Amino acid sequence: MTPRRRVIPVFVPHLGCPNACVFCSQRLISGTESVPTPETVRTAVETALKSVPDNGTFQIAFYGGSFTAVPQPLQDALLGAAVPFLSRRKGTGIRISTRPDCIDEETVARLKAAGVQTIELGAQSLSDDVLALSGRGHSREDTIRAAGIIRKAGMELILQMMTGLPGDTPERAMETAHGLIALAPQGVRIYPAVVLRGTELETMWRRGAYKAHTVEDAVSICARLYEMFEQAGIPVIRLGLHASESLGADVVAGAYHPALGELVLSRVLFRRAVAQIHAVAIEKPRRLVLGVHPSRVSAMAGQKRQNIRALEEMLHCRVTVSGTEKAQAGDVLLLEVEK
Repeated sequence: MTPRRRVIPVFVPHLGCPNACVFCSQRLISGTESVPTPETVRTAVETALKSVPDNGTFQIAFYGGSFTAVPQPLQDALLGAAVPFLSRRKGTGIRISTRPDCIDEETVARLKAAGVQTIELGAQSLSDDVLALSGRGHSREDTIRAAGIIRKAGMELILQMMTGLPGDTPERAMETAHGLIALAPQGVRIYPAVVLRGTELETMWRRGAYKAHTVEDAVSICARLYEMFEQAGIPVIRLGLHASESLGADVVAGAYHPALGELVLSRVLFRRAVAQIHAVAIEKPRRLVLGVHPSRVSAMAGQKRQNIRALEEMLHCRVTVSGTEKAQAGDVLLLEVEK
């Protein structure tokens, strides 16, 4: 089996970001508020490479804040510290994250020449109303323009969207997903909004100007979005914020769950199981065996066997889940029906 590409993160917390979005606290999300130096980049990469197999590939990623809004001398210094590692081992390039309004053709050309392979754009929404209410400071058109520049340069494009922001609705989230699909990214990240201590969103929430999504709200809409992107051939590479003790302690409301991605995948598989059962019109079975890819057995069963129990209550029969290589990662098969 070929090892997965390892992403080595270096956080550039809030540095250079021209806006203070209502939901944002890069200190809490990244777990740091210090500005990286070339030396900290080298140390982070050296440490991470110790756990990368000799035949494994890796990418160095500058996350947090808006990398292209950082003063250019610091950008160049950080990239310069990362580049030598790409030739020493099986490095596939550098990844940066930034805002749509901090991208232009000259910047993209400079980044590409410096070894950047992937640019992640924090679109968050394609509704101008949602963007304005969230204090984003950029527009839908900024995202469309920036994505076009990145794709034209032949670079990998990753788009980020958020659900449950001020003014957002399931319909607007679906419209955003349709718009992002049209931009043909190589992947997307979906982050349900979380109310963090000390943010403007917390103030809005406490005075009743913002209603936070629950975990169930997020799972419901994200399952629909996941299927939309999957059907378009666009992988969802992340669902929800990375869990950490420091972050969890500062979440005051919203759709935060340390295993949100698993909950969403579980919901998707449950829907597919129900559709498969209805498609074959099984009458009063005594037992069903559902087949999924071995990596999806836990998700199909659901947390605390929630999916199994729901199917058994619906069908009034025993339901079991079996891993099978016959199934692709997103498939649900009927392996056995006992009447």
